Amino acid sequence: MRPSEIASALETLLTVKQPAFIWGAPGVGKSQIVAQLATKQGLTLVDIRAVLLDPVDLRGIPRIDDTGKTAWCAPSFLPTEGKGILFLDELNTAPPLVQAACYQLVLDRKLGEYELPEGWTILAAGNRESDKAVTHRMPSALANRMVHLDFEANLDDWLTWADDNEVIPSLKAFLRFRPKLLHAFDPKKNDKAFPSPRSWEFVSNILAANPVANTKRALITGAVGESAATEYLAFMTACDELPSVEAVLANPDTIELPDDPAVAYALCESVARKASDDVIPQIAILAARLPIEFSVLLMRDSAATSPSIVETPSFANWACANSDILV
Repeated sequence: MRPSEIASALETLLTVKQPAFIWGAPGVGKSQIVAQLATKQGLTLVDIRAVLLDPVDLRGIPRIDDTGKTAWCAPSFLPTEGKGILFLDELNTAPPLVQAACYQLVLDRKLGEYELPEGWTILAAGNRESDKAVTHRMPSALANRMVHLDFEANLDDWLTWADDNEVIPSLKAFLRFRPKLLHAFDPKKNDKAFPSPRSWEFVSNILAANPVANTKRALITGAVGESAATEYLAFMTACDELPSVEAVLANPDTIELPDDPAVAYALCESVARKASDDVIPQIAILAARLPIEFSVLLMRDSAATSPSIVETPSFANWACANSDILV
């Protein structure tokens, strides 16, 4: 399932307080999508890394009560009021005894004398066994207590997220050009760094910090690996040779168009970010000169930047001219 579908499914499960387990390769964004869901729903998020726990950590510490009987002091990280999501991250990385301690919590919403408040839902996540990550096989008794969702990276969903999180434009343009590099994890290899939605976010943050030139390659390579870093740096070099957006919009009918598809992606990305009702006539002229796939990309991204342009005559004329493609 793509991230947007996972998010929708989790919203449904929250309404019935049904526990769920999200399976996915390292770096695809499993933890982040749960955090985003909690923020969207206005819920408290308690993130528990199960791998760091011992079985006794969940049950708590015993004490003698006023009647001389043994009572258990529940751990402070378990919620006692309000509404929220109890997130058991990396659950299948935890030792079998820790997973076993979660049986009653997941199914009955209880753990000894502790009871999960009514407004809380349990979600969990972990890597797949096929990804060669450190995992322990989940006991069938625990697995049967949850709905299982398989998380797959998706470029369109990632680009939507990137637009809302100030990811640098050249990176978005590059991944449009090389979508297979959004997540290129091979469990058969022992790569320390590999491309993933998480590691590309690292790259964006690194470049936003303006690293010195002689460390830039090492930093990007350290985030996404040698091969992906080399391709991205070459793409950035090509982008640096593009004319300014102002020059493009000043001469949309005569400006020289790039032959390199990678550079064409970058051109569309940069121009679309300047879209408005005032410049849509120039953008439409440029779009008419581009190959159809780039023409559609430019106008679609321009409309995402400035939705009002779809009401302009320039956009309407372009849409009519390309109606056989758009229908």
